[in-house]
Amino acid sequence: MTFLSSINPGYPLSGFAIGVLVGLTGVGGGSLMTPILVLVFGINPATAVGTDLLFASVTKSVGSLVHGVNATVDWRVVARLAAGSVPATALTLLMLSRLGPMGAGGAALISTMLGSALILTAVTLICRQAILDFAAHRLGALGSGRTVTLTVATGAALGVLVPLSSVGAGALGVTALILLYPRLPTARIVGSDIAHAVPLTLVAGLGHWLLGSVDWLLLNALLLGSLPGIAIGSAVSARIPERVLRPILAATLVLVGSKLAL
Repeated sequence: MTFLSSINPGYPLSGFAIGVLVGLTGVGGGSLMTPILVLVFGINPATAVGTDLLFASVTKSVGSLVHGVNATVDWRVVARLAAGSVPATALTLLMLSRLGPMGAGGAALISTMLGSALILTAVTLICRQAILDFAAHRLGALGSGRTVTLTVATGAALGVLVPLSSVGAGALGVTALILLYPRLPTARIVGSDIAHAVPLTLVAGLGHWLLGSVDWLLLNALLLGSLPGIAIGSAVSARIPERVLRPILAATLVLVGSKLAL
């Protein structure tokens, strides 16, 4: 039996659709892929999260390479985030191993965290400018020491959230970096966030693999569809206003997140 004949055609089609969306908006990969796997295909939540994490590590590695070549990565920021996220990811995976990711307790925790993360991401997408304006008045200019501390703390928070939901490394990470580094150009903010997402999702994904919650056949099927989808979405992104797509994506995340969290 060949690889193509052994896969559900819905997997590469879903990968393609999500790839197009990511190419158009820059967000939506983890936010929609994992819910689709859980709600549409009935994949165990732990397997959906673990597989999507490795899926994200592959796709974001490509993005990180491009940003690195274009010198749009601040590696100091990446190192600070990783200093918090990698240890937090390891501790979170250890806790998950005690619960048993494929059991009822682990599945319930992952479903609740996934739903909550989706709603939080949706709020961030809708209210990002309001959040930034509020923070600009409240936070003011942070000292260098406090900025470093808060960056490591942000990484730690992502290190707890991402292994349990595969959501948050994108929209939440970018928003946090904009708050902490208001003078950093947007391209370097995005590039640094993508570069940090590579070790974060890779460590979390490999941890899920060790826990037995990665489906390699599913991963390959998703990549088969997503890679051309990202290329097509990126090619036509300039023709569709982001202000049209962002509210649609945010509304979808709220609906799906509510179903998973409740």
